Amino acid sequence: MTYRILVTGSAGRLGRAAVKALVAKGHHVIGFDVRPTPGLPPGQSLVATFGDVAVLRAAMQGMDRVIHLAATPDDAKYPRGTPPDDGDNFLDGLVPNNIVGLYNLLEAARLAKIPRLVLASTGQVVDRHIDAKQIPLTGSARFAPRYLYACTKVFLEAIGEVYSREHGMAVIAVRLGWCPRDLGQVAEIERSVEDQDVYLSPGDAGRFFAAAVEAEAVSGFHVAYATSRHRTELIYDLSETRALTGFVPQDTWPTGATEW
Repeated sequence: MTYRILVTGSAGRLGRAAVKALVAKGHHVIGFDVRPTPGLPPGQSLVATFGDVAVLRAAMQGMDRVIHLAATPDDAKYPRGTPPDDGDNFLDGLVPNNIVGLYNLLEAARLAKIPRLVLASTGQVVDRHIDAKQIPLTGSARFAPRYLYACTKVFLEAIGEVYSREHGMAVIAVRLGWCPRDLGQVAEIERSVEDQDVYLSPGDAGRFFAAAVEAEAVSGFHVAYATSRHRTELIYDLSETRALTGFVPQDTWPTGATEW
């Protein structure tokens, strides 16, 4: 069965991976990003922001699934420095996109009666458990966020559960592993065995999103993890993800790390 799927953040690293996998499986994909989406014809690539509420609501019409990846992707600096080098991007970057933008998306989905949403969370919401070696982590692990960006993803999971419960949507909040966005991040992962164990290749990202939209009989709210296969130590338990969606990772670091 094929679906009409709206992918936000479709021009980003994960968005491109999702679009590529979904198109290959025959789904009709609409991209929504501040830049044109590679791999989609102009008529299926919407260039807008979450402040363009009318465009967002129009884009939702007729969709069967929504994959929400758009966000300000991390803290501007962590750890924060000392004055005067101690600023952050919470009010100007994180709140507009990760809080207000998310609310606009969920409201548009509610009005359009979207039956299933996949919302991009992050493993950073449980980061301190990893530091304490309280692993492997399941979906029931209590929040222990890394810093401010992770706090916005705690909000994403909480509001996702509320909209699922109150408005009858199936919502999967996926705590994503690390899919590097540039060569600097590739180098960071190369230096850390722990980061290699939470690596998410573009290929596995695409396979996860395809599985998440195609899985049958999904209802209610769920937390899932998505990573590639670990090399040394299991950090995120994927058994709940596999049971819910059927996703099984195929790659291991560094497969796909420098595929742009």
